[in-house]
Order: sequence, then C-alpha cells, then structure tokens
Amino acid sequence: MDAARADPPPARCVVKPVQVVAVTGGKGGVGKTNIAINLAVALAQSGQRAAVLDADFSLANVDVLLGLHADKTIEHVFRGECSLSDIILTGPAGIRIIPASSGARALTRLTSLEQAGLIRAFSDLGEQLDVLVVDTAAGISDGVLTFVNAAREVLLVLWNEPSSFTDVYALIKLLNRDFGRRRFRIMTNMLDSDAEGRELFRRLVVVCEQFLDVSLLYAGAIPFDPALARAVKKQVPVILSEPSAPSSRAIRLLAQEVASWPLSGKATGSLEFFVESLFSVPAAPQCKERQVDE
Repeated sequence: MDAARADPPPARCVVKPVQVVAVTGGKGGVGKTNIAINLAVALAQSGQRAAVLDADFSLANVDVLLGLHADKTIEHVFRGECSLSDIILTGPAGIRIIPASSGARALTRLTSLEQAGLIRAFSDLGEQLDVLVVDTAAGISDGVLTFVNAAREVLLVLWNEPSSFTDVYALIKLLNRDFGRRRFRIMTNMLDSDAEGRELFRRLVVVCEQFLDVSLLYAGAIPFDPALARAVKKQVPVILSEPSAPSSRAIRLLAQEVASWPLSGKATGSLEFFVESLFSVPAAPQCKERQVDE
C-alpha cells in the first residue's frame, strides 16, 4: 500500500481534567455550604458542568438547603446497593448533587473492592463534569483533611472573628505539615466590605509568613447580606432568588475566578485521581486532640 495513502491512525480520546475544589473552613457556621452550592450554580450559569459532593458524613445538608429529597445516598454506593448515577440529584441550574447520609461510615472502612468500585464510578462521572465542588464537614478531623488534600484546589472560608481565624490557620498548618500542601485560596465571608476582607486576608498572610512556608491567594469577599438568609429560608440559592444582591454578585466573581484557575499540580485526566487520593494520602498523626501552636 502506498504510504501516502495509508489510513491515518485512530484519534486518541482526550478527557478534559476535572477541577476539584474543596470548600472548607474549620469552624462550623461560616457559610461554606451556601458558598459551595451557589458557586456550583454560578459555574453552571456560565456554561460549566458542575456538581456538588456533600462530604459531610455526619450532618449532611446540601440536599436539605435545596429542598431536595435523597432516597439513596453515597452510603448506598459504598454498600454496593446501587451505582453512583442512581443517587445523583439534579439541582437548580442543572447542577448535580451527590448526597451524603448522616452517620455514613468512614472511607477508611471500605473494602478494597468497594474502593475500586467507587473509583470507577467517579471516573465515569468525570467524563460528564468540568468542576466538582466538595463541601466538607466542619472541624479539622482526619476525615476533613483527607477530602481537602485530595482536591486540586483548597478554598478556605474565613470570618472576621477569632475562632474562625484560628481554625483556618490550624487547617493551613495541618495540611502543610502533614500533607505538604503549600497553596491555599482564601474567601472571606459575612463582612462589611471588600476592604475589610482584604485586611483580614492580610492579617492571615502575616501570621502564616511568620510560621509556615505556604502561599495564600485571595479569592474575594462575600459581604454580609440579608438576601442570603432569605434564600436559605426559601431553600433556593441566593444567586437565583436574588441575582442582583451583593452576595450574588460576589459569588459570580468567585465563579469567574474558579474558571480561570489552572488545572495543574495534581496531574490527571479524570476525576478518578480525586477518589484514588482519598485512599492513598498519608495518614495524619493520631492524637486525642490536635494542638496547633503559632
């Protein structure tokens, strides 16, 4: 056969990497679940295929905040009773919700066969997604650290109060010390202005520069906004219920930021890497109570 007329080699299927963003903050009540949901909706409105994974296995509430009812959760997937596609809920703007169940068992208790099945399930889902937003549990437990470290990007939600500041610093220190994470993005919430948010961020940078070898990046500020409270009561994301509200505008800016974040660092062609990381990260030192000193 004439080499010039030979059939071309088959095209290779290239799977676009999935951006995985863990939204966390240590202290409970800082608004991370609201941010995670509204961020996913804003991304969907901009044309991104977005999903939210409820990674709070003790007090799952993503579906509750959206007025959705989950007949089956990721716990049923763990037990092999159904596939991941069977539990996914469709939320506002077409976002996908992967619900958790309160009291679900820890990922470390899954058998090797269950782990492999979960990895395959998420790998298949990755072909249908551009961004996965992971809403972690409150606190700084090993379970929270595992989910956060498995994500490509860490978005820490910071309030202007001592306990929130301390918890965010503690998370940064533990992730840096135990897992070698160096890059963190900081989102301030419930503040009077962007200037107040930037000042709070600056204070955190000063403390971290004194004691840690990390890089902090400012992701923006969500202002105190009564529209958020009204949206929660309606079980509708504020970005849909009051799109012109100050908080809605701030969340759209955050979505633009997320869409511009490079898919670098944890190189992978699918969401499979995220789930593999949940089972392969080094165990954090065990102790009765974590002590975080400056």
